Amino acid sequence: MVIKPKDVRLKEVLFEMKQVGQYMRITAIDPLSGTEVISIGDSSVDPDMLRSMAIRKLKYVIAKNRNERAANPNEY
Repeated sequence: MVIKPKDVRLKEVLFEMKQVGQYMRITAIDPLSGTEVISIGDSSVDPDMLRSMAIRKLKYVIAKNRNERAANPNEY
């Protein structure tokens, strides 16, 4: 069964937001899986939108990792 990003449920997400010049660097971490992603956005954009973007990317990466593990269980 293929897991899609919309099927990933996150109980908690940790964020770190740091301004780098005119950009905002957002780190999103799922503490349960230890998965971490980094997104970059314009610092003039609403922080909630930047967090939402980081959550979408985090869900994508978690789904991708789960699907890869399911397809190749002997490699992990």
